[in-house]
Amino acid sequence: RMTSWRNTVNSYGLISIALHWLVAVTVFGLFALGLWMTGLDYYDSWYKHGPWWHKSIGIVLFLVVTMRLCWRLINPPPAALSGHQAWEKKLAHLAHTLMYLLLFAIMVSGYLISTADNRAIEVFGWFEVPATLQGIQGQEDIAGDVHFALAMLLLAVIMLHVMAALRHHLVHKDDTLRRMWPGMVNRRKR
Repeated sequence: RMTSWRNTVNSYGLISIALHWLVAVTVFGLFALGLWMTGLDYYDSWYKHGPWWHKSIGIVLFLVVTMRLCWRLINPPPAALSGHQAWEKKLAHLAHTLMYLLLFAIMVSGYLISTADNRAIEVFGWFEVPATLQGIQGQEDIAGDVHFALAMLLLAVIMLHVMAALRHHLVHKDDTLRRMWPGMVNRRKR
């Protein structure tokens, strides 16, 4: 059966699925790139290239996450499955809210790191994001510490999210995880 572009009461639509996996892959890629960059020394050829890619992808991710949040507001996600307990629904809502808040906080702190020297962020040579807030004592270092701590916290919340999805898939054998793959809902009996 063909998956709809829009969410339905029972399943996610193609746009929500595509945005979910695009954000997921991008976040893991940025996390890996960010960790790798911390080990580069000044003479490494990627010393400037790594941050350029990290910043450009981070700004585009900000736009995509904003679009994803707007899409979620005008096209609500499907209802929770009938077998989900009230506490599971509350935790899922809390985890999703926390992931959005952490993503935006990480991107804002990254922006504050990158613009601390009053230079705009060049995004793939397409456009620049101007520096608007700088001059805070130790801005780059403080924002850097916050950026790293929030990235680690986001990674922990994502791991809980993944474990919950796998628990539903492997233990409860319900459609929770399958709903995030096109055309996979109701492939198995509940």
